[in-house]
Amino acid sequence: MKEQDISLNPNELVQHLKKPAAEFTKHDIITFAEDREIRMINFRYVAEDGKLKTLNFVISSKDYLDSILSSGERVDGSSLFSFIEAGSSDLYVIPRYKTAFVNPFTEIPSLEILCSFYTAKGTPFEGAPEYVLRKANVKFKKETGYVFKALCELEYYVNSISDPLYSLQDQKGYHQSGPFAKFENLRVETLDLLAKAGCKIKYGHSEVGSFTSGGEVFEQHEIEFLPVDVEDAADQLVIAKWILRMLSCKHGVEVNFAPKIMVGKAGSGLHIHMMLEKDGKNAMVSGGHLSETAHKIIAGILYLSPALTAFGNTVPVSYLRLVPHQEAPTNICWGYRNRSVLIRVPLGWRSGNQMTIDANPSEKTDPEQGDSKQTIEFRAPDGSADIYKLLAGLVVAAKHGLNRKDALEMTEKLYVDVNIFDKKNSEKLNKLDKLPASCWESAESLKKLRSYFEKDNIFTSAVIDFTIQKLRSYNDQGLSETLYGKEEEINKLVKRYIHVM
Repeated sequence: MKEQDISLNPNELVQHLKKPAAEFTKHDIITFAEDREIRMINFRYVAEDGKLKTLNFVISSKDYLDSILSSGERVDGSSLFSFIEAGSSDLYVIPRYKTAFVNPFTEIPSLEILCSFYTAKGTPFEGAPEYVLRKANVKFKKETGYVFKALCELEYYVNSISDPLYSLQDQKGYHQSGPFAKFENLRVETLDLLAKAGCKIKYGHSEVGSFTSGGEVFEQHEIEFLPVDVEDAADQLVIAKWILRMLSCKHGVEVNFAPKIMVGKAGSGLHIHMMLEKDGKNAMVSGGHLSETAHKIIAGILYLSPALTAFGNTVPVSYLRLVPHQEAPTNICWGYRNRSVLIRVPLGWRSGNQMTIDANPSEKTDPEQGDSKQTIEFRAPDGSADIYKLLAGLVVAAKHGLNRKDALEMTEKLYVDVNIFDKKNSEKLNKLDKLPASCWESAESLKKLRSYFEKDNIFTSAVIDFTIQKLRSYNDQGLSETLYGKEEEINKLVKRYIHVM
């Protein structure tokens, strides 16, 4: 890491230790703890339900700190994973040093560290969400030679008591500025704390959703990350949700990532951008155009997309967002800059028109554009997503696409360059397959396509069985049609799943 990268890095451990987080060692963590008088270590980890868990340690001595950093701690696996029997349930949680950051909320100086699960034999626990993703990522790199990078667009609503000053315009919140954006300061504080926690942030802004109801104001925001290794992308999102919720408690407001909180208002998605790199170069473009490699991974993701909803759209409310004539997708297709499709290819700074020079006449040299920033965007997931399993599923789907002999024919067939919800394009719409319309249908899709995810034991059969059973347990076949126009029943459903993930 360059010296200027150290000095500008907001993570306190990076600055103090003068090395990138990826190189942190046990000795580094102990050194920082001693130098900064850290008094607590908090282990954080995601279990079967996709939610963040916590184990708190008081540092009583250097030897004790060394012990927990070296060997982790025992936990009751049967309480964290349904397919572990109580008769032999112990698991270890082992800290991943690179994820360490200073807790910004507690008065007691504390370090947070994300952990991985290990078995009694000292091997990674096959069913752990973070290990499912790790297996998928390692297999992908080994077989393809590509580095799989991802970034998430985290959308969320903030709600509080309505403020009569500078009232919100209904559904006109996109990129709104304060004082009309009531919770801009909360978003800015979040961005600062995320950067200090080691997250790579692209930007934040207010989103379309804004409305008042029952004396409360609801305002939608988005935080977008930078492309990083897919495993780091999952870690970042887990940390981001935790920081947002902790900040909301601090400020006396409520944050939620629910797919839909009111009919007729914008839902919150979790769009996933992906790119492949080889030798440090973006493999998504070739000769200034979308590459064959990109077309192939689009084909793989489209093919497995019905089953991917099992990890990315995990509650009945998800399917109140995935309805026709909205920006959320319902049909299996792709296109350029098209927000009615499942996979969108966004602008990638390939115009070659020297825009910066045109906007800045005093600039005499052509600024370096650097390597291509081109990604592809998977638009179906929402805030209920089990992020490690979802990203693992996308890696599996991308590898499947690279191996499909008919991948290029698939992308040609499923390409859409029109708004498919416009009545004049109904013929094109009717030729497209649809995403599942309920958790039940999502479970059936996963059952049908499970062999692709279980290949090479990336997803264990127990993980797939649990996912199918959980989705089926909602018994939500035809729910969207059943609830149509029943606002009170919809509101009850929304409240039930408001903090599902």
